[in-house]
Amino acid sequence: MKKIDYKNIAKDVINLEIKALQKLKKSLNQNFNKAVDAIVNCQSKVILCGVGKSGIIANKISATLSSIGTPSFSLSANDCSHGDMGSITRKDVLILISYSGKSIELKNIINYANRNKIILIGITSKINSELYKNSDIRLLTPEVKEAGLDMIPTSSTINQLSIGDALAISTLKKNKINNLDFKKFHPSGSLGEKLKTVEDLMLTKNKIPFINENMPMTKALKIMTEKKLGTLIVRNKKKFTTGIITDGQIRRMNSKNIVMSLLKVKDVMTKNPIKIEKNTLATKALSIMNEKKITSLCVYNQNKKSTTIGIVHVHNILNKKIY
Repeated sequence: MKKIDYKNIAKDVINLEIKALQKLKKSLNQNFNKAVDAIVNCQSKVILCGVGKSGIIANKISATLSSIGTPSFSLSANDCSHGDMGSITRKDVLILISYSGKSIELKNIINYANRNKIILIGITSKINSELYKNSDIRLLTPEVKEAGLDMIPTSSTINQLSIGDALAISTLKKNKINNLDFKKFHPSGSLGEKLKTVEDLMLTKNKIPFINENMPMTKALKIMTEKKLGTLIVRNKKKFTTGIITDGQIRRMNSKNIVMSLLKVKDVMTKNPIKIEKNTLATKALSIMNEKKITSLCVYNQNKKSTTIGIVHVHNILNKKIY
């Protein structure tokens, strides 16, 4: 018996789905813009609903919308006919997904939306379907060839998922959601760690070893030993940051037999230390430290670069397993 090369089957499936996506890309029109505007301007929730595999896609799209700050949830089409339609209000936007647009389970939902003047976005591939005809905004996805008996939802669900992702990312762009906004919705897990900012990890207040630039180096060295940070932040009488001293500098000067007792802090410090804004991602801070071959950065708030509000050390970042 000839052994089947399953890789070729996989390639055929993927090629079919690529062709489906290419057709979807060409099919986008002004209705897509209308759908994004409806989602952005929604006064309440964006509710998604589908039947069968389309229902699974609805769950995913809803989760993506929620993850970018657009209140959303999905409903079972079957459960809607048994009381769940009470979850849908006139201020909501309803998105129904169905390849055929003729599923019996959708009929009651369509009638309910039309009767209550709820904005209905229909995602379907059949122009003569009840869903297409009764939607306020019609997103017509192309008819495609399915993989496996030309019956199993594959190419069609890829298109549904993709148009859902496109709606979500367009909404994100329209609402100007940035990394900090996204971080609020993902405080835990690997995404939460990747989105940590310098402010989340920096040392602040009494943990920062501030010293005056006119302080004798003998006293500065005692403070460095007490704080056990290996770094001193130098300020002038106006409390503006003017320099930094690291234990590496001290070791290099000792190797040259320089007499510290004869020097002041300003004679030793590195002037104008590298600084970073508190809302910068920790990954960016780590990149700067690697590039500049340094272990600490002074942290400032917005445009107040002359005032240090914290210190972020390379160990603060690596200990959180942020690489």
